[in-house]
Amino acid sequence: MSDSLKNVTDSGSAGGVPPASDTQAACRRDAACAPRGFTLIELVITMTILAILSIGVIPLLKTAVKRQREQELRESLRQMREAIKDFKRDTVNAPCCLGPNAQVQQNPPNQQNQQNQSNFDPRSRVAIADRTIFTPDNIDYFPPDLETLVKGVSVASRGQVVNTDINRSPLEGGAIVADKKKTYLRKIPVDPITGKDDWCYISSFNPDSCDGQPNVFDVRSRSDETALNGEKYSDW
Repeated sequence: MSDSLKNVTDSGSAGGVPPASDTQAACRRDAACAPRGFTLIELVITMTILAILSIGVIPLLKTAVKRQREQELRESLRQMREAIKDFKRDTVNAPCCLGPNAQVQQNPPNQQNQQNQSNFDPRSRVAIADRTIFTPDNIDYFPPDLETLVKGVSVASRGQVVNTDINRSPLEGGAIVADKKKTYLRKIPVDPITGKDDWCYISSFNPDSCDGQPNVFDVRSRSDETALNGEKYSDW
């Protein structure tokens, strides 16, 4: 029996199953058995593809970011301009902007005076009563600055009897009935292009300057950059 087992062992060694040491040696000689890495050509091709993708994607990302900032700029300008318009509407036929000792009173309910109704915008529900916020040279009665729109001003309801006194503020015990305070702007937004809240304030008397004196008629960006549509941000 020992001779037969020896024959089987010898036949297995001499047959198709080589010893483990021989297999490892063969693998070391054969590169296919070792872990295969990237060749130089494959690395070059991969880097080329990544470079091409970067060339196409990065400009698209920059354009998307710029377009988002432009949308924010348009919205900020719209908010400030609407606040200025709202303020201006509340100065029409208002105690703040009438002559001294003038009176504004409501017509009887069954008698409507079309001329008085046309004196102010029907969207204006209150009238600015504080004269102290206007300087003598601000005869157009636009807001003196945006801070005034944020802080708010004293107003009176449209139609109530209001005796105005040009020398007194409604908060000083004058005859003006100002029982409300209205704010027109929640806060002064930041210019998304410049990253600052330093806007160009256009006056109704000097449209070519940004000093905003003696009033603020319009607001624009101080940026000199060009928008995606080819226009200057300062022209929006």
